[in-house]
Amino acid sequence: MSEFDVAQYVINDEPFYYAQDEEVAEYEAAYAARLPVMVKGPTGCGKSRFIEHMAWKLGKPLITVACNEDMTASDLVGRYLLDADGTRWLDGPLTIAARIGAICYLDEIVEARQDTTVVIHPLTDHRRTLPLDKKGETISAHPDFQLVISYNPGYQSLMKELKQSTKQRFVAMDFDYAPQSVEEGIVEKETGIDADTAKKLVKIGHVARNLKGHGLDEGISTRLLVYAANLIQQGVSAPRACRMALVRPITDDADIRQTLDHAIDTIFA
Repeated sequence: MSEFDVAQYVINDEPFYYAQDEEVAEYEAAYAARLPVMVKGPTGCGKSRFIEHMAWKLGKPLITVACNEDMTASDLVGRYLLDADGTRWLDGPLTIAARIGAICYLDEIVEARQDTTVVIHPLTDHRRTLPLDKKGETISAHPDFQLVISYNPGYQSLMKELKQSTKQRFVAMDFDYAPQSVEEGIVEKETGIDADTAKKLVKIGHVARNLKGHGLDEGISTRLLVYAANLIQQGVSAPRACRMALVRPITDDADIRQTLDHAIDTIFA
C-alpha cells in the first residue's frame, strides 16, 4: 500500500447533500455488509453527489471513473507501459481501489462496453477478487473495498443495457429529482442565490420535466438549475441565463425551445 497515496482519494470537506428519504441509512447498511451498490436515476439528480457525501461520511477514499464507450478492461484494471527501464505495470483505478480499500464509483456504467464490465463480476460476489490476467496476479480486495455503479434508466436501449448477470450482483437505490421545496433549498445552498430566484428556476425546471416524453428526452436537471443560478450571480440576466443553461443544452427543437423560452419570460416577467 505504501506505493499509493491514499490521502489523494480522501474527501476532506463535506459535500453538500440534502437527504430526501432513508437513502443515507440504506447506504450505510450496504457498506457495512460490503454489498455492491447500484444507484439509478436521471441525469443531474444528485447520484454522484450522494456517493461523494457517503464516502466523506464514512471516512473512506473514493475513486470515481467516468465510463464511456471507448473504455477498455485495461483502462479499469491496468496495463504494462514502456519506459526508459523497459516495461512496468500501472494499476488502473479499479485495481487501486481494490488494493487500498476505497469505494470505486463507476459513473454511467451502461456507457461502457459489456465486455469491459465483465471484469467487475468477481469483485461483486463472495470471491471479492480481481484477476489481473496480463500480470498473472489475482488481487483479494481490501476489507474496506466497495464497488458502486450508476446509470440513467431513461437512456436504456438494446445496445446500452446492463446484463441481468451484472444487475443481479448489486443492491439498487432509486434516485429522482428532489421535491420542489427541497430543490429550491439545494439551489440556494449551492449558489447563494436568493430564495425568490431559486423558486422561479425550480418552477422552470418542473415545466421542462412535464415535457419529458412529449418532445424532450430528458428534463432540466438540478445541476443545470445550479448552472443558471451561477450565471445570474455573475451578472447575466435571469432570462438569458435560463436560455443559456436550461434550454439550449437540452434541445435543438425550435418548438420546444419556444415553449420553454415563453415559460421563462412568463415566470421572470
